[in-house]
Amino acid sequence: MQTNNFTMTNIVIAITVLMYVIQLNINYGSLILGLNMYLVYEGFWWQPLTTMFAHGGIGHLGMNMFVLYQFGNAVERYKGKTHFFIAYFVFGLLTSFLSFLYIIFLDNQVNLVGASGAICALLGYIALIDPYQRKGIITWILLISVAPILIGLPIAWYAHIIGLIVGYFGGMILRRVTL
Repeated sequence: MQTNNFTMTNIVIAITVLMYVIQLNINYGSLILGLNMYLVYEGFWWQPLTTMFAHGGIGHLGMNMFVLYQFGNAVERYKGKTHFFIAYFVFGLLTSFLSFLYIIFLDNQVNLVGASGAICALLGYIALIDPYQRKGIITWILLISVAPILIGLPIAWYAHIIGLIVGYFGGMILRRVTL
């Protein structure tokens, strides 16, 4: 059995790791690349995209890339690169913009970093197209959104929930489009 490691998912993982190294070597890298009020105050227009590549530490990066590897490659294998691209990047960007509304209206001190919003959008898409995984995916996203808060970890639970919803309903639209 031959496997092809040259998938779009694996390329995104490599770029994300590279961006994390760059983030670490820029003064205030997580503030510049994360999603925060500098988008409005300083015109950092790139933040809705770069927040998907910035991370809060090596553990955060590793966990997100492990999940992306598993589910991103599965989507590519069964639905193709275009569906992966839309479910991850397009739905991920929409998740960033909607998460920014949370930041503006509810907590403008937040600096949102991490691929988990885009990953949850990908998982929302999978929950739509694979009903056998739906309950498990929803349970897992709720668990990773609530459990860390209970032990005092500062996570963007809202980005997880928004991503799940965007991926699910965006997938409904994607199903109707011929690619």
